[in-house]
Amino acid sequence: MAKRIEVSDLNIYYDKFLAVQGVSMTIEPRAVTALIGPSGCGKSTFLRSLNRMHELVPKARVEGKIAMDGQDLYGPNVDPVVVRRHIGMVFQRPNPFPTMSIYDNVAAGLRLNATRMKRAELDDLVERALRAANLWQEVSDRLNKPGSGLSGGQQQRLCIARAIAVQPDVLLMDEPCSALDPISTQKIEDLINELKTEYTIVIVTHNMQQAARVSDTTGFFNLKGVGEAGQLVELDETTKIFSTPTNQATEDYISGRFG
Repeated sequence: MAKRIEVSDLNIYYDKFLAVQGVSMTIEPRAVTALIGPSGCGKSTFLRSLNRMHELVPKARVEGKIAMDGQDLYGPNVDPVVVRRHIGMVFQRPNPFPTMSIYDNVAAGLRLNATRMKRAELDDLVERALRAANLWQEVSDRLNKPGSGLSGGQQQRLCIARAIAVQPDVLLMDEPCSALDPISTQKIEDLINELKTEYTIVIVTHNMQQAARVSDTTGFFNLKGVGEAGQLVELDETTKIFSTPTNQATEDYISGRFG
């Protein structure tokens, strides 16, 4: 549980286009790292490279190294499916499987990964995941109802439950609150705060107040220029990034001068 990720000289390509250039950073375990920056600067592309989802795009590739506790995630004998089991992802819009019940949504990953599991054991893991996602009390009496019948905020917590049911080491979140109302957003933020005791969490957010509230470390991404690659400009403790950033571009972005 909760593993450290080391990124070294990472370049990310879409065919011949260099989308993200020269990223080196350490993502600490049992902490929240927020990635901020203007649209199109490569934050989500970088996030997807951490669990090899980027390469699902035709002709997409990376150069450089991403290692989790010393193991090269892009090594020649590493199965990307196994990488994605250890590094889970929650997307911008809640995406429960529409034809599945709440129970089956949470159990989906467990059933994919485990050959045989007794019903009682599966029940226990589903309940544990829903409790961890602060959703159990709201849905325990309707586990067989469709997951798509929940509110937007509940659906997002269901997706978090589905991601953590397989007990990953790292949880990636790509703007998990952008489609939610303020009350649901607060619930997700409270949840992130609780989950970081068990997981390494990386969150992409356009909401700088959210980054300031939920993260321990913040990385600021920016474009070198129009049509050029995104890059990591600055990475530091969140309190420092928001009070005394080292880079002028970081200060300009945080103070609203651009972006």
